[in-house]
Amino acid sequence: MPGTPNGACGWTATGADALRRGLRARGAPSDLLPVDPQVQHNGVLNADVFLAFMNSLPRSGLSRRAFGAGLIGALGIAVLAGCAEESASAEGSTTSADGLFDTGTVHDIDVTFEQADYDEMIAAYLDNGDKGWISSSMTIDGSAYEKVGLRLKGNSSLRSVSASADPKDLPWLVRLDKYVDGQAHEGYTDFVIRSNNTSTALNEAVALDLLGKAGLATQAAMSLRLSVNGGDEVLRLAVENPDDTWDAANFASAGILYKAEADGDYSYRGEDAADYEDVFDQETDDDDPNLVPLIAFLKFINESDDATFGSDLGEHLDVDAFATYLAFEELVANSDDIDGPGNNSYLRYTTEKTQFTVVAWDHNLAFGGMGGGGGRGGAPGGGAMPSGGAMPSGAPGGNDQKQGDQKQNGQGQNGQKQGGPGGRSNILVERFKANKTFAALFATAQTDLKASLYTSGEAAKLLEARASVLTAQAADLVTADTVTQESATISAYFTK
Repeated sequence: MPGTPNGACGWTATGADALRRGLRARGAPSDLLPVDPQVQHNGVLNADVFLAFMNSLPRSGLSRRAFGAGLIGALGIAVLAGCAEESASAEGSTTSADGLFDTGTVHDIDVTFEQADYDEMIAAYLDNGDKGWISSSMTIDGSAYEKVGLRLKGNSSLRSVSASADPKDLPWLVRLDKYVDGQAHEGYTDFVIRSNNTSTALNEAVALDLLGKAGLATQAAMSLRLSVNGGDEVLRLAVENPDDTWDAANFASAGILYKAEADGDYSYRGEDAADYEDVFDQETDDDDPNLVPLIAFLKFINESDDATFGSDLGEHLDVDAFATYLAFEELVANSDDIDGPGNNSYLRYTTEKTQFTVVAWDHNLAFGGMGGGGGRGGAPGGGAMPSGGAMPSGAPGGNDQKQGDQKQNGQGQNGQKQGGPGGRSNILVERFKANKTFAALFATAQTDLKASLYTSGEAAKLLEARASVLTAQAADLVTADTVTQESATISAYFTK
């Protein structure tokens, strides 16, 4: 079982606290949570406690997968608490100092699968857009796993997929527990191998590091060597997948995480949950679908008058966090955020607060998209994104594509005006910035973030650390000159 105590690395008392937080965040009933967990003389949590949890599972109100994800995620945190000084924090960013997302290492991932399975998957995607799963064998930093699930991940990053696409260049969702219940690597059951139009993916890695420093929920990121079916290694970036485990680690109390889909928007479509099927996807507790809080939120931001929007938005949304989010995305010049071409965002509903938080996702176009440059997966096969971040005509997120009920004449529901090149409008962003009080919060957040992240030298330090790892450990995959050039492009934003 992943995370079993061994040697000096065990489930410490701190790890036990993390476990209880994770389970409580997933809504586990109090009778499943030990008030005073047994701790041995060496500070290691007694494994019998965990066995009791699992034996109690059928009596809980949680779905089996949701409970298991919360348990595995908490175990992963507990292991980190026993092996390193830093552990994941609740209601904020998570940074793994050790293990799978150790930023001081270029990790190794080798994948093998049947070519026929891959060809069939690609054919299905080209035929109807279906992102089906295939089974693979995978070795992660020397640990071997069988029956690991793989499927394509993304929208605009898949626009140029063809039958001849090289799998080592594609964006992937990896799920170790897709076919084997409980299978995980160092507490992680899944992660995303990201697309990028640069050679180093430093722009996204640094943006995610800075997102955590800004006090917002982020995704840990790791540089890795990827080899597919024994082929040549390529440098890629993998990040945490926002799921039950990630949610439990980032938020201290129970809630629901929704992902905004690329083909959707933030419009109110009525009270029928079926009308939001291709607009938002529930990522946590997906065995217990509940769109009621989301629909109520969308109704408020679309139908409230200006006075009510200004006075009551704070009851529905963490406005300080949203101001920080908007300021951050502007600071890192990310053109593909909540009102970008991909509609990239999550909405996290915290049950006890009856309040939403906007969660950032997708920073491979941070720092201006880096201007192209032959990276892996920016377009399948390593092609670069078009200038300005605009999608080709007809591509997911493209300017002539209908987004829900948005019209091709530039107007969407409620008269929303489409955004600039490659982007589109978002009614929450528009109304937030149009309100004087919220606009002042946004302006203050811009000033504060620039000082704390750029002027302080924090961003330069994070960039230097990431770049030095690539120079020292991946010189056979990317040249030192390329690392230097792409670092310089990023660092230029620190002094603008």
